[in-house]
Amino acid sequence: MLTTNGTLAAPALGGSRNFTHWVTDPVAETVPQVRARVRAALEGWRVSAEEADVLLLAVSELVANVVRHAGAGRMRVALASGGGWLRLEVADQGAALPRLPEPSAVADPDPDSECGRGLLLVQLLAAGLGGELALAVDRFGKAVRVRIPASRIPASSIPASSIPPSPVPPHGAAAEAR
Repeated sequence: MLTTNGTLAAPALGGSRNFTHWVTDPVAETVPQVRARVRAALEGWRVSAEEADVLLLAVSELVANVVRHAGAGRMRVALASGGGWLRLEVADQGAALPRLPEPSAVADPDPDSECGRGLLLVQLLAAGLGGELALAVDRFGKAVRVRIPASRIPASSIPASSIPPSPVPPHGAAAEAR
């Protein structure tokens, strides 16, 4: 079951800021559902096709990795724009850490490997746009983050009706506040 916890869109200094996220169980059926929701958000924000393609490939890879490797707990997918950046974060409660690609993997990939290329592709595509792939770990789990520079996102793309009554805090923030 895919649960939408809200969309936050509010004007920010020097531009617009958009945020949306979903919480779900890490099962195979959620991969296309999350991808469709990310696509809809990016279209609503009028993100360029090149930026959208990178983030859609990234969300597919990251969510599939959570389904395959994390298994237990919940998964959170967050998408944001603001400050000249588009950000995608996929977080889970699993203990296993992904192996982010080493710079040498770009120059000399293992031709016989059956896996391990997904994060490398995401990293290369993000870097090609001037962005990055990063891993964040805390006591609540881990998050893989993709950040790419955004084209100018018109303020007219922010629907006034998209402001929720009470947004859910970021992964782990509620527990940290206690």
